[in-house]
Amino acid sequence: MAAPRLALAGWVLFDWAAQPFFSLVQTFGYAPYFVRVMVGDPVAGQAYWGYGTAVAALLIAVLSPTLGAIVDQMGRRKLWIGATGAIYALCCVLLWFCRPGEPGAIVMALAAVCVAAVAIEIAVMVNNAMLPGLVDRSHVGRLSGLGAALGNVGGVVATLLVLTLFVANPGTGKTLLGIAPILGLDGAHQEGARAIGPFSALWFGCFILPLLLFTPDARPIRTGTPTIRAGLSALRASLRELPRHPALLRFLIANMIYTDGLVALFAMGGIFASSILGWTAIQVGLFGMLVTTAGIAGALAGGSLVDRIGARAVVLLTLGLLMAALAGTLSLGPDHVGPWAVAPPRPDRVLFDSAAERVYLAIGTLIGLCSGALLASTRIVLIGLAPPDRLTQFFGLFALSGRVTAFLGPLSVAVATQLMASQRAGIAVLMVFFAVGMALLATVKTR
Repeated sequence: MAAPRLALAGWVLFDWAAQPFFSLVQTFGYAPYFVRVMVGDPVAGQAYWGYGTAVAALLIAVLSPTLGAIVDQMGRRKLWIGATGAIYALCCVLLWFCRPGEPGAIVMALAAVCVAAVAIEIAVMVNNAMLPGLVDRSHVGRLSGLGAALGNVGGVVATLLVLTLFVANPGTGKTLLGIAPILGLDGAHQEGARAIGPFSALWFGCFILPLLLFTPDARPIRTGTPTIRAGLSALRASLRELPRHPALLRFLIANMIYTDGLVALFAMGGIFASSILGWTAIQVGLFGMLVTTAGIAGALAGGSLVDRIGARAVVLLTLGLLMAALAGTLSLGPDHVGPWAVAPPRPDRVLFDSAAERVYLAIGTLIGLCSGALLASTRIVLIGLAPPDRLTQFFGLFALSGRVTAFLGPLSVAVATQLMASQRAGIAVLMVFFAVGMALLATVKTR
């Protein structure tokens, strides 16, 4: 039996609440600002950001499965979401105090983003594990797709608010609306980019409340047993049991590999556009809105396709399309599209008037469609393979598979970028992650 609509709405709104961190901080807002303004060197900035993302991924890999097992024993999932959400919000607020040029600002910014990423990913893990207890099994694909789609809508709305009220063009000091940034923010010094952190914290705090108030929580599996000891014991039992579930094991390995590539692709997408195509903060923000909007359609379509053709088929399709999008990205430059020369953007141009920019917009649309469908479908593969009574624990292993080597994607980009002194060389290594993950997933049989 499905949970009440208010409870379902609370669960769905979690993606809405969390999305600004992924859209505005990690990808299209703060990340390009960090590289272009705080570091001031595109190659070094991309490398630093890659190393920071790698550290966060490694911490998530270490913590997720253990915490997932403990949460299953406790049953109080909303408590964990609230606690990790508070840590996440505090770290986002700290980004405001990382001023360019001040001693230690770069390290402080990377540390804050790293801890925030760990906290929000743990909250995502726990929220995912609540899904099967809210609706009948035949409808989890639709609810998962709705959550992912609404998350993308939240990303679009949040980005639009930031572009129209906070972030200004450094040349004019005006926002997308042609007004000065609100709250007395200095547009010439791009204080609006620093304000993205507190804005994301406030957004999360407001929209997580329906889940905390109305969505039912899980009951503890055990009582009278030390929670940490019981959780670790259950985790060890699941790890020992994994070889007896070869399809689940292969899926976790495949997820580990292709998630490496996806994490790095999104971490570097805005940076690539800012550096290679010379986009301003407003252009990168508009591009992020386009990608996120496409993700809405992708999530809805992916959720519906899961209920019709199966989650594995949807994941394989999206991985193939992501490889095509990545190949297209590598072929672009300000004055060429593949082997064809095009007119470069003019200094007095309107937004996105060059051929290379329009092609990159089309590629971004494809990436958004695929990422939305991938989010909606990948977690359904896990639900179809994992034991129902240990879902949070196996979602912890799922997070582990998506994070245990997720540092390799950003790390590979960072190392290749530094060694070859080329941003394209760093992005090119991600093709291997998608290809290998896709090939391995093709061998998995799902229910």
